[in-house]
Amino acid sequence: MRALVYISAFMLSSFTLFSQVESDVFVPLGKYIGKGDSKSLSAWFADNMELDILGDVNECSKSQAVKIIENFFTRYTPKSFDIIHKSGKAPMKYAVGELSAGGEKFVVTLFVKIGPDNNLVQQIRIEKR
Repeated sequence: MRALVYISAFMLSSFTLFSQVESDVFVPLGKYIGKGDSKSLSAWFADNMELDILGDVNECSKSQAVKIIENFFTRYTPKSFDIIHKSGKAPMKYAVGELSAGGEKFVVTLFVKIGPDNNLVQQIRIEKR
């Protein structure tokens, strides 16, 4: 009986840990956006992705996406970023956040493909609030 309790507790904690890891995919992304850290953010980019920055839509490679995001962060230096909504289920999740940058407010939407080995940003949309 005691073994069954230990096994049940282990399975429950493992499930909780797995769920927490999967649902926390936006925590590091949000941190990098809030700091304007395009290099760390780009480590999560898919090889090809879509960027919609202030209405300018681009299907681009990872290296092109890095330059576009760097330019945005240079023009609008981030002060803070708060995720206000998360949704979706594997393999695609998204989050919506509020970015304060360069004296302006933006709404940022991140679409992330959840995979067994990695999680990759497929799309970033930034709109003025």
